[in-house]
Amino acid sequence: VLDDVVKEHPVMLNRAPTLHRLGIQAFEPVLVQGKAIKLHPLVCHAYNADFDGDQMAIHVPLTQAAQIECWTLMLSVNNLLNPANGSPVVFPSQDMVLGINYLTKIKEGSKGEGKYFVSMEEVILAREYGVITYNTKIKMKMGDEVVETTPGRLLFNEVMPEEIGFINKTFGDKELRTLVAETYSKHGPAVAVRMLDSIKDIGFRYATLFGATIGVNDIVIPAKKKEMIEAANEEVKEIQEQYIQGHITQEERYNRVIEVWSKTNEDLTNELMDFLKQVDNGFNPVYMMADSGARGSRTQIRQLGGMRGLMAKPSGDIIELPIRSNFKEGHSIIEFFISTNGARKGLADTALKTADAGYLTRRLVDIAQDMVVNIDDCGTINGIEISALKDGEDIVESLADRITGRFTLERVKHPITGEIIIDVNEVITDEIASLIEGVGVEKVKIRTVLTCEAEHGVCRKCYGRNLANHKTVDIGEAVGIIAAQSIGQPGTQLTMRTFHIGGAATKVSEENRTKLSYPVLVKEITGNTVTLDNGDVLFTRKGFLSVAKVIRTVPVEKGYTVEVSDGQKVTGGEVLLKKGKDEIKAKEIAFVHLTDNQVVLVAQDQQLDVRNGAELHVSIGDIVPAETSITTFDPFSEPILAESDGTVRFDDIVLGTTLKEEINEDTGNIEKKITEFSLETLQPRIVLVDKAGNDVATYFLPGSSYLNVEDGEIVKRGKTLAKLLKESVKTRDITGGLPRVGELFEARRPKNAAVLAKISGTVVFRNIVKGKRVIMVGDDYGKEYKHLVPMGKHLLVRDGDLVQAGEPLCDGSRDPHDILDILGENALQAFLVNEVQEVYRLQGVNINDKHIGAIVRQMMRKVEIVQVGDTGFIYGQQIDKYKFHEENRKVLREGGQAAVAKPMLLGITRASLNIDSFISAASFQETTKVLTNAAIAGSTDELRGLKENVIIGHLIPAGTGMREYRNVKLYDENNEDLDASVKSLLEARKLERSSEGETIETDNVQE
Repeated sequence: VLDDVVKEHPVMLNRAPTLHRLGIQAFEPVLVQGKAIKLHPLVCHAYNADFDGDQMAIHVPLTQAAQIECWTLMLSVNNLLNPANGSPVVFPSQDMVLGINYLTKIKEGSKGEGKYFVSMEEVILAREYGVITYNTKIKMKMGDEVVETTPGRLLFNEVMPEEIGFINKTFGDKELRTLVAETYSKHGPAVAVRMLDSIKDIGFRYATLFGATIGVNDIVIPAKKKEMIEAANEEVKEIQEQYIQGHITQEERYNRVIEVWSKTNEDLTNELMDFLKQVDNGFNPVYMMADSGARGSRTQIRQLGGMRGLMAKPSGDIIELPIRSNFKEGHSIIEFFISTNGARKGLADTALKTADAGYLTRRLVDIAQDMVVNIDDCGTINGIEISALKDGEDIVESLADRITGRFTLERVKHPITGEIIIDVNEVITDEIASLIEGVGVEKVKIRTVLTCEAEHGVCRKCYGRNLANHKTVDIGEAVGIIAAQSIGQPGTQLTMRTFHIGGAATKVSEENRTKLSYPVLVKEITGNTVTLDNGDVLFTRKGFLSVAKVIRTVPVEKGYTVEVSDGQKVTGGEVLLKKGKDEIKAKEIAFVHLTDNQVVLVAQDQQLDVRNGAELHVSIGDIVPAETSITTFDPFSEPILAESDGTVRFDDIVLGTTLKEEINEDTGNIEKKITEFSLETLQPRIVLVDKAGNDVATYFLPGSSYLNVEDGEIVKRGKTLAKLLKESVKTRDITGGLPRVGELFEARRPKNAAVLAKISGTVVFRNIVKGKRVIMVGDDYGKEYKHLVPMGKHLLVRDGDLVQAGEPLCDGSRDPHDILDILGENALQAFLVNEVQEVYRLQGVNINDKHIGAIVRQMMRKVEIVQVGDTGFIYGQQIDKYKFHEENRKVLREGGQAAVAKPMLLGITRASLNIDSFISAASFQETTKVLTNAAIAGSTDELRGLKENVIIGHLIPAGTGMREYRNVKLYDENNEDLDASVKSLLEARKLERSSEGETIETDNVQE
């Protein structure tokens, strides 16, 4: 009976917490013995489920309509991709990865190496008789060629769908994910699902067969460990010496000690990993598990066989004495005690931050819930120009990745031939995106959610591809909620990050030089530099180097003529050099730079920031080899350097008021430190006086800077007059991250906001008013704008510097409201999207820009009225953008004067409370206040959003609840009306029962 009931009847499984829509999926049930739910291993990642006692809820859809929606929309097979970024969410992990990695690895020099085989049967037979092993290198005839592979790889490819072809490589976690993603995009979901199931089977099977286990002897401790730690101890001693002699301050000492241990730990880890890789030909179980990505990470192996490294105190500071032993050697009592700090901090953080992340998700859902795809095309002419995201020359996200699945706003043309690659309002497919990137297009204008002009929700063309199925989004898709879930779900994941490393301080050691991993050509050097007597060049303020990556150099040999000019842009196939019929052609897109006897092909120019006080090692026109220092600097302090020779004069540096002398207890030296003061009359500064007695330069000293010169001292240019220490570094984990995301979405003014230049121009320092320094920025037309910078803030500009609009004048975070006022809407949107992405990227979480864009759009829906014109608005009123435009159009049609408004940025909480629907706002926060105001104003609720309708008890206006789909009636296969068939079923039942001799009161039969 049961078999009959469950046949083709889907059930829904849900695991709490349901952080995104993949937390509830439909399955076709299989009946099993026992009381536990048996879950398919591949969907565990979407549920974040493991088998250590998790509970799941089962829901049974009853009506025909519910069952159809389950089959078509919610079935696990239809949810292979993550809606947050379009990458597969169903992929093998843990045991499966380990099994497949073991199967496809090569073991050098194993039994029967180099034998030839013709068929699969032969290989299996040879393996069974022990002539070869799974990991032996063998040669196999395939069609007309002979391939070098292993029996394991042949077995693995045997179970793969034939569409894929033979893949001859060692598989780890990343390779398997890539395989799943590529199979999905090339061959579609059906093939991908078939492949995933066979990967699962073969993975578990061989993991069981090989039985990789860890014994205590598999954890090896590198022989070099002892000497490395001794060397580090020596270095620390030396730093201590310098400190006692007074060459460096307490903070510098601390920073340098931490630096030494971070570096030692890193080197030791590399030593350990290399060592593990060589043991057993790379078949060491510990190494295999981490290397294949099945379980464990570099940091964990480091703690097992290297040293545990630096730990954080509960306050977040790093303890400068590291744990020098590892788990195999065992900890001393004090080491064990320090470890417990980290472990406890991890657990406490987890508990507290889960709540924070949950609240962030709730606020996001609330602001975005009424954002549904409503129309096909809003007809906007606005969009955003997108280029590859770079960090220096390293591409963080390629252009192709950023534009795939979007609609174009303008034609994209081939940069050389000018032919049209893709027309306006066309969707950019994977192939077209690769083509656009391949021919060297730098920027593409696309339509985005941020610029969509649909009145309610967004339109299909602006949203582009639905990441969960790689098709253009359907009308009725609740894109706002998907966006909120995509941003909120990793938030809860990220909050649990500190806990995994057991509080081990993960600090990247500060670099002390600028070097690049590829050769570059130095184009220009901007900034103030001084040349010392010995020929060294120092930057006295921060500057830029313009460099271009050298793709390759072609020497001009005798008899060849150069066919290109300096600075010309070439593409693949263009002739560079010619000698009779002999031609040397370009293979890539590049710019030409001609030197005496070679043609240098370089990429686009890029800017390198140069730190204040950096020493420059190159000059214009140099070609700098890879990994060579371009500049060197002190990473822990920022110096104030003399820009000319002269005599030092102290102005307003008064002992006891603006200057305090501290006697360092450990060294007995006197350190002179400028205090954090707030007197309006005193501005401590060092003035340089030349021989004639004229003031040549003035250096304002920020609070907390240390003096390095005496009053009346004669100095040469390039001498350090004073220095500012950089903050001693706390560990960065998402603790800094989640609150940061929160403050960006809440559009809070940062605590110590930077003052931004209102226009581009020249900086002029003025007097001090009410504890603030007045800085004027004058434009080219002589108009000056006043900026007030609080005293004691570290200034980033000096008298006479040129600044760009929106550039910070002092240190601090940039306030989004200032960016909106100075640079406008588009700059603000780009700023918010990038800042949020920055936090997630640091944690290695990939979220598509359109989700963050969707939230930012909701934050910028309102405008504030500046001029009323002939409209019915009031000055200072906050009004929805669309209502504002509508009213203006009406007034203009009647020949009146339109109103003027400025865009507003509202934080997500305020935007949710300011929403037009009072039911939605009341169900969010401050219920009484919202309802009272609505009652006083006599508001009406249009019931447009999802929340209002849920509360009232209507179908939601999204998905199949949209007006377009409401009238779709369900018929079964025979095209009968379902209601009618239910009636006839009941009739038949009645007859059956009456024939069995039971009497039924017909009145009680409910249809």
